[in-house]
Amino acid sequence: MLNEIYNKRILELASDIPFSERLDAADASATAVSKLCGSKVTVDVRLEDDKVVAYGADVKACALGQASSSIMARHVIGASAEELHEVGAAMRAMLKESAAPPREIFGGKWKDLEVLEPVRDYKARHASTLLVFDAVEEAVETALAAKRGAAKRGSGTAAQTGTATSTGPAA
Repeated sequence: MLNEIYNKRILELASDIPFSERLDAADASATAVSKLCGSKVTVDVRLEDDKVVAYGADVKACALGQASSSIMARHVIGASAEELHEVGAAMRAMLKESAAPPREIFGGKWKDLEVLEPVRDYKARHASTLLVFDAVEEAVETALAAKRGAAKRGSGTAAQTGTATSTGPAA
């Protein structure tokens, strides 16, 4: 039943999303949109080396997209690009391949994501749940690429803010 996925904890997370304002000075931004429901998540990141040091988001999504965005916002600061890719892959595997939730990775830091495990039985809800992971991974990669490009040019200037758009995985 849908009551399983819209449980009390998911609704609590959905109603309390940290860093819910866009950054004024981001290294990169990315937007992910669900083709199925129209949910949209836009994120901004600022990096030092390959770690997120500042984060902001604009979340226009259903409760599941809001809940996953809330969990991301609670743990993204200090996370490396590698960590964020691993967490995104673990979430995709949990929903699409019935893998275990990412309870233990990175010392259990992402354990809260297990609350989204019941979503795996509702394929139509996968895309909105994964939007924030798609957007964050894309923004981080865009920021890293811009920083590498600036370093190669040796310009000494800051990386430019870019916006990338993703339609997210098909449901």
